[in-house]
Amino acid sequence: MAIKELFNYFLFIFSALFFIIDSVGVVPIFISLTANYSERRKKIMAKKGSLTAFFILLFFAVTGSFVMDSFGISVPAFRIAGGILLLLLAIDMVLATPNSPIRNENEEERQESVKREDISVFPIAIPLLSGPAAITMLILFMKQAQGALLKQLLIILALIINMIFCWFALNFATQISKWLGKTGINVISRIFGILLTAIACQLFIDGVIEAFHLG
Repeated sequence: MAIKELFNYFLFIFSALFFIIDSVGVVPIFISLTANYSERRKKIMAKKGSLTAFFILLFFAVTGSFVMDSFGISVPAFRIAGGILLLLLAIDMVLATPNSPIRNENEEERQESVKREDISVFPIAIPLLSGPAAITMLILFMKQAQGALLKQLLIILALIINMIFCWFALNFATQISKWLGKTGINVISRIFGILLTAIACQLFIDGVIEAFHLG
């Protein structure tokens, strides 16, 4: 496989995960949940949350193919389901829906998170950084790359770099929020949502074509 083709493949995987995870969009939530924390504790929460999200996503990336095979789920079916799920998430991002059930916790969970001293695992790691959309996308990518070790390694590399971005965004959340402002963060999230909409539609179209042998 040509280096250029591998680079384009990596860039696609990295971009898709970057838009889905939307680490910049998590910044305001992280700031509000850690408002009473010291700077040292905020940095600990940022590191722990990013690491936890990474291991959660890595687990599903490694075991996802086995789960699909065990339940008899085909790649086209997963593409269609993933496309629909990502489209819903993208619409929420474009409309800046504050309480999206796809990536945010429900009211009961939200009240619990406010009372927690350690918010790194819940709700930062899950569902904010490693929500169902990101998990679905990773499982699909790894299943499609089954048998191609180099592609699977590129997927893991893309995940690692994305988690480094997450750690950076959370570690410097206060500075990023001051620099971009709430409007700037909403604009970026909307742009990510538009790009994610295109990825979601392409997944759905590819799934339908493959399922019904239209290609």
